[in-house]
Amino acid sequence: MTRLTAEFWVQAYLARLRLMGIPAFVTSHGDDTAGAVLVKLNTLDGQARAFHRTYDLMSGARKWDGLSAGPEAEVDTSILRQRSFDPDLWVIEVEDRAGRHLLDEPGLEKS
Repeated sequence: MTRLTAEFWVQAYLARLRLMGIPAFVTSHGDDTAGAVLVKLNTLDGQARAFHRTYDLMSGARKWDGLSAGPEAEVDTSILRQRSFDPDLWVIEVEDRAGRHLLDEPGLEKS
């Protein structure tokens, strides 16, 4: 199966967030073709969560899993640590008081 480029997926995700009125920003531009994507959800109350893609070897399913959650500064530290391992990593920050990130929406499971 053909995979979407990272840049194409990021642009489609940002467009979907905009349609729902959810602000989001690329805070780290990774490799356009094959960079991994990490999403930080900032609930604007001092708390945040970070999500990354995982792959289930048994089922072949790809899903978004929590990487880190808690005070925003701690989540930012976790993201910086990930970026030190992977310079091609994209980081998208989503800002929504209601905690919406849309990663569980149809069409966003593949990348």
